[in-house]
Amino acid sequence: MAEGYDDEMPMAAAADLPPVQPNLDVIMNIPVTMQVVLGSTVMPVANLMKLGRGAVVKLDTNVSDPVDLMVNGRIVARGEVVVLENEDQRFGITLTEIVSPAAHQARAKSSGAI
Repeated sequence: MAEGYDDEMPMAAAADLPPVQPNLDVIMNIPVTMQVVLGSTVMPVANLMKLGRGAVVKLDTNVSDPVDLMVNGRIVARGEVVVLENEDQRFGITLTEIVSPAAHQARAKSSGAI
């Protein structure tokens, strides 16, 4: 048995304990990588090697399709691309959907990634 474990403590006493509040301060400064994915495409290496300045790569999405917001490689939300107010040289996204954890798992299983 683990040291300090009191096997004499009745189960009812454990249920009477107040719930433990997680200390989120511990994780708030952990850096994560966030990406906004406009779309994707598949092409042979030979075509990739021919790309140069001004080349256009056709993506698998339409202009009106939402973009995916990915955090550490997982889609967490979707949104629309916007030009930032007072900054005509920068883009942002307006979130339109938060992706549920169940959708993460279903997408990972269907793509073969885990």
